[in-house]
Amino acid sequence: MSAKKRMGSGKRNYDSLVFWMVILVILIILWSISTSSGDKIEKIEFSGFLQQAKSGNISSVEIEGQNLTFSVKTDTLVINGKTLDTKATKFKTVLPDGYAADLVKGLSESYPDLKIEVKKPAEGGWLNLLITWLPLVLIFVFWIFIIRQMQGGAGNKAAFSFGKSKAKLFDDNKQKKVTFKDVAGVDEAKEELTEIIEFLRNPKKFQKLGGRIPKGALLVGSPGSGKTLLAKAVAGEAEVPFLSISGSDFVELFVGVGASRVRDLFEQGKKLAPCLIFIDEIDAVGRHRGAGLGGGHDEREQTLNQLLVEMDGFDANEGIIVIAATNRPDILDPALLRPGRFDRRITVTTPDVKGREAILKIHAAKVPLKKDVELALTARSTPGFSGADLANLINEAALKAAKEGREEVLQEDVEYAKDKVMMGSERRSMIISNEEKNITAYHEAGHALVALLMPDSDPIHKVTIIPRGIALGLTQQLPTDDRYTLSRRYLDAQLAVLMGGRIAEEVFLGTMTTGAGNDLKRASSLARKMVCEWGMSPLGPIAFEQKEEMVFLGKEISSKREYSEATAVQIDQEVKEILLSAYQVAKKILSENRDVVEGIAKALLERESLGSDEIAAILRQEKGDDAFANVYKVLRSEGDIEQVQEEEAPPVTEAEEEPKDEAEEVHG
Repeated sequence: MSAKKRMGSGKRNYDSLVFWMVILVILIILWSISTSSGDKIEKIEFSGFLQQAKSGNISSVEIEGQNLTFSVKTDTLVINGKTLDTKATKFKTVLPDGYAADLVKGLSESYPDLKIEVKKPAEGGWLNLLITWLPLVLIFVFWIFIIRQMQGGAGNKAAFSFGKSKAKLFDDNKQKKVTFKDVAGVDEAKEELTEIIEFLRNPKKFQKLGGRIPKGALLVGSPGSGKTLLAKAVAGEAEVPFLSISGSDFVELFVGVGASRVRDLFEQGKKLAPCLIFIDEIDAVGRHRGAGLGGGHDEREQTLNQLLVEMDGFDANEGIIVIAATNRPDILDPALLRPGRFDRRITVTTPDVKGREAILKIHAAKVPLKKDVELALTARSTPGFSGADLANLINEAALKAAKEGREEVLQEDVEYAKDKVMMGSERRSMIISNEEKNITAYHEAGHALVALLMPDSDPIHKVTIIPRGIALGLTQQLPTDDRYTLSRRYLDAQLAVLMGGRIAEEVFLGTMTTGAGNDLKRASSLARKMVCEWGMSPLGPIAFEQKEEMVFLGKEISSKREYSEATAVQIDQEVKEILLSAYQVAKKILSENRDVVEGIAKALLERESLGSDEIAAILRQEKGDDAFANVYKVLRSEGDIEQVQEEEAPPVTEAEEEPKDEAEEVHG
């Protein structure tokens, strides 16, 4: 592999050198032509000039320092046995030292009609040199700039190589090697990719049983889940050449370039076979063909068509496996996803608690942690975090420790980083009036108490009235376990928590603010899903609405409503009943625990942030030790056992957003 690589690199360097030499020669010729005059200059001895002067054959004389240029009257002149056409020829000679003045005087007296021009010797040799060579240099620089622009900045490639692939060949000698040991939390994906690598290393093991090598594997997952890292690990583990390219590298200004680059990419792969080709963000060229109101993008579709042919056409590309990554599998063309092209679809999910702990250990190995730092506790308190989020968490903790001059990262640094990643940076410099602080404190106290007393709600993690990110205040809940299904009880509890802020404003302040806008929006969306998608209403187990489809992906411009107007009215009524029920539940909790809400709000105004233990202490102080034995269990009779399949639930944060304009302020 290395020999092929060196040969290819040497050939490209040689071609590039030859090209630039040709360009330089052409520019020098053009410069010479442009700077040359129309007359030919013939050098002769000074005695030759004196001979022509004595015979009266001089028509004009030009003297510049010791250089003398003259022309003659006759049409021809014999010099050194060579006949010259004097109409297009001037003669040049060098004057002896101190002879110029006497010569001019003598010629003027002898030939009054003779045209004599005397110029001052040129000064500033460097200036003349600069003036002479500056146009050539500017032309050369201009050509280099134009060619580099045409090549997309690839200065080491031959000019006009638009159709050449921009794929990079992985070199474990120059690039940092990433292996499967550096990847955690995606064991299933690692297992499938390991099988592909083994197939390339020992294909006879599978072929003797009639198995054929897979054509491609598609890595699907949310941003930050580790798709590109997995590809890098494959490059580090594979003992075969690994070519990597981005989907956007196929897109170019010129027509047909994308398809040409696809062909060149697979030509490189054939020369290096068996090999792996990795295409990152394949959705840049793999979108639905003919999508959108105005038809498809012809250039992109040509590129996709060529990719389809190369992956599974008449000319089989044996020994080439294509690995692609995307976070938008829904927009890919169906022809790209069929067996024979991408045979395997590998889902890269967000890690569970064990996966998160393993990821934290990998990133923490590069950071000096104090021995009492509990990464397992951090893993349990970060459900829904991707690998990128966890890497960012460790980095933020290290930055905080370095900022405060410590040599080790403490547990408090990790907790600070977790809050910063989840809720945003604190903005203590933001000026907020006492009235707004009071409203925010009661608003968040309402969220906190309802979340604390509802038995199926996620536990309270932290409540703060310190502005973070775009929020004026936050009530943060963290699930104790990873959730993959959401029960009716859990959803009812979430709705009640969302209503707690608005009700606290009404009950304790006698007013309403725009702070509950985001809460009401989320609650309404959740209640509508309960009715229309999850069948959690008296209307029955019926899905009334389909997910919205996007026109630019080739979907319908308008959606069909497959139910009557009467059913639509019933849906709206059921959504309203669910929301009002949650409203009444939250209002009952807050009304019967006014002293607790007052205590939480007062503590928030004093300390600005409260943890779950501090809130529980306030509840025990006001209600006694048996306060948690009398939690409210208000559930709809028809919603006791329903569950809905969902993705892992992220941490729930009730946020108070900043005012969007001068007349509007938003609380969480």
